[in-house]
Amino acid sequence: MNVDRRQFLKSTAMAAAVTAAHQRAYGAFDNTELSTAEAADGLTWDKAPCRFCGTGCHVRVGVKDNKVVAIQGEQLAEVNQGLLCVKGYHVGGILYGEDRLKEPMLRKNGKLEKVSWDEALEAIAQRLYDRPEQFAIYGSGQWTIPEGYSAQKLIKGGLSNNHIDPNARLCMASAVTGFLSTQGVDEPAGCYTDLDECDVLIMWGNNPAEMHPVLFSRVIDRRSKGEEITLIDMGTRRTRTTEYCDEYLEFRPQTDLAIANGIAHLLLKNGTYDQRFVERFCNFRKDTDTPSLFGEVSSLEEYTELLAPYTPEYVEQLSGVPAGKIRYLAELFGNRDLRITSLWCMGVNQHTRGTNMNRLIHGIHMLSGHWGKPGDAPTSLTGQPSACGTAREVGTLAHTLPGGRLVAKEAHRNDSERIWNLPDGRINPKPGYHTIKMWEQFCTPTESGGDISTIWVQVTNPGQTLPYLKKYFQNHRGLKDKFLIVSEVYPTATTAMADLVLPAAMWVEKNGIYGNSERRTQQWFKMVDPPGNARDDTWMTIAVARKLFEMGYSGMKDKDGEFLFDVKDDAGNTVPIWEWEHYYDINVDKTLYEEYRAFSFMKHKDLAPYDVLVESRGLRWPVVQDANGTWRETPFRFMEFSDPYVEPGKEIQFYHSVTQDDRGLIWFCPYEPATEEPDDSYPMWLCTGRVLEHWHTGTMTRRIPQLHNAMPHAYVELHPDDARDQGLANGDIAVVETRRGKIELPVWLNGRGHPPRGSIFVPFFDEHLLINELTLGDVDPISKEPDYKKCAAVVYKKPVQKPVLEEQPRS
Repeated sequence: MNVDRRQFLKSTAMAAAVTAAHQRAYGAFDNTELSTAEAADGLTWDKAPCRFCGTGCHVRVGVKDNKVVAIQGEQLAEVNQGLLCVKGYHVGGILYGEDRLKEPMLRKNGKLEKVSWDEALEAIAQRLYDRPEQFAIYGSGQWTIPEGYSAQKLIKGGLSNNHIDPNARLCMASAVTGFLSTQGVDEPAGCYTDLDECDVLIMWGNNPAEMHPVLFSRVIDRRSKGEEITLIDMGTRRTRTTEYCDEYLEFRPQTDLAIANGIAHLLLKNGTYDQRFVERFCNFRKDTDTPSLFGEVSSLEEYTELLAPYTPEYVEQLSGVPAGKIRYLAELFGNRDLRITSLWCMGVNQHTRGTNMNRLIHGIHMLSGHWGKPGDAPTSLTGQPSACGTAREVGTLAHTLPGGRLVAKEAHRNDSERIWNLPDGRINPKPGYHTIKMWEQFCTPTESGGDISTIWVQVTNPGQTLPYLKKYFQNHRGLKDKFLIVSEVYPTATTAMADLVLPAAMWVEKNGIYGNSERRTQQWFKMVDPPGNARDDTWMTIAVARKLFEMGYSGMKDKDGEFLFDVKDDAGNTVPIWEWEHYYDINVDKTLYEEYRAFSFMKHKDLAPYDVLVESRGLRWPVVQDANGTWRETPFRFMEFSDPYVEPGKEIQFYHSVTQDDRGLIWFCPYEPATEEPDDSYPMWLCTGRVLEHWHTGTMTRRIPQLHNAMPHAYVELHPDDARDQGLANGDIAVVETRRGKIELPVWLNGRGHPPRGSIFVPFFDEHLLINELTLGDVDPISKEPDYKKCAAVVYKKPVQKPVLEEQPRS
């Protein structure tokens, strides 16, 4: 299909109309540097990354009278080159929903009542002071870097309990363990340039046409210029991405493991693997009966033997993908004249063997030599704007410290205590609870071992996103000693069950820094004021820490007796940043970021100085300074032509390799069935996911009328033949039921998605139709990431309620 980039973006929704409206109202931008001076029309423009997904598009934000009134794509930004998706063009509207939270509210006598900030902070500080070991923070990849860093420092440097985890555990944890166990350190080696250089692009169970449309548009644009690129979609249902692809391989859920092994088997059998690459740059590992991050040592000979059963015919038997298609994929990977990029996201990660699936994709690329050149790359995409920058790099996971350090390693704890100026031994060596365990403990009565009594939720909505919501969220209702604190911008399924709600500033209502999917760190300044008494999340964290300091809690002091978050001005005087009226007397973001930056060098994740970020549209780390003083980013890691840390002559160097010999690891991981598969009682597969118009739980996008009207509610997609068997037609109400519950949803047949027979799809953005009440809580044994993409379900027509007739008197 020969569609150019802008036509593609228009086809995804109403982006064209939005662009035209902005240009009529405010004029078109040419490719010039921004000026924060007021323009002739009274608007002041400045830069910011988009608030939504992990792509990291840059926008130009137009402000007038303390309000965001215009948005344009930033033409100077390499990521999006002036284009935005339909959500991005409407991003300014997220600030102005009618039901913004503006005041702190504390639950009293069963009702949330307005309280002062001082009373709210006192309530939090007292619970921390009384039971610090039972306190947890649950954040997300929507945290800015300073927000996540301050929460991290409070928990691990102050409370010493390590109970902090982000919702990235639900979406990116398996990508992390995949990178760690293959290249020895987290984050992709390639970048978005791979999309411009590849000859073949393979989508492993993801839908970038809707979920990452600006990135997908880069590929579509190449076709409009006459370039040849082969697009291959591998999935469990047809999507809009499929419409643009040359090949579609539909597989039975969970059998992507078998497909990957089938490709590797043929590369070895046919002698088309890259012998030089493997011998020079790779070692081998295998998964075991007791899965672990680093497995057992293996060899090429054992790897070949373990793959022997995965013939094309056997893989077809398991997956339903014709043997000829498996051979076709192997032929592509066996052709080193091509450059092949693989993309994946939640389909691979939200998987009970997500770590293994990540390993296998990396392994195919290394085995075939399709690694280490622009366009030859295995690339994991993220769904949140700073899942990489904050959740992964800041290390807000329960077992990590900033910059790739681990709480379990004494040297890493010592180094962190040095940077934070803490007494020796302050940081606890025991990892905290990962997300699922944290919420399970919170929902378990204390007398039954539930040893998390207070959770502070920041910038996320677990009341809608956790799997098996009854078990992992709703069951805390009525437990008298449990206390839920929620910092939020709008009412959500989480605030509805909160004991304390704190109104938060959002996006350009505060300073911020994000890190996107290609290691690009992006900074912005506050442009408008938040409404009412809404305040920055970083300030909330620091204000609570100060309350504890004033109560005499020793953990809020460094080893010199100073406040843990002490900030001084140029004259050396302490700035009372815990007082809201003084918070913006100094750039707290800059202070925290520069402190955090000291953590970034150990694993060669060198971050640019804050002032350098201010002048850029984001820089990809490691960022190093040349002899002439210029700061240089690194598009491609571990590759001598790009990465300054690769030794001369090495060509490719995995300088943090697991085996400490600069080699990456190729893994054997077997196919294993899903933990819950269809049966006679629940004969269908249920898959969940997102839609183009809404971002995650819709907390922001459902407040934008244009987006809400375009997709007002959730639905169930199913095959027309399955619908006919149940007497269902478009618009009918169907009951979707699993072993964990049931909900009623309208049917959508032959819409955007096309599930095969025996499979259904339901998006999770609708807070009134909580599909995660039905999903499975089973997790990957290594990453602890849950599987949202497959469980057993049954679908049937909602029974007609017969009217109840009053009994008539007998004559």
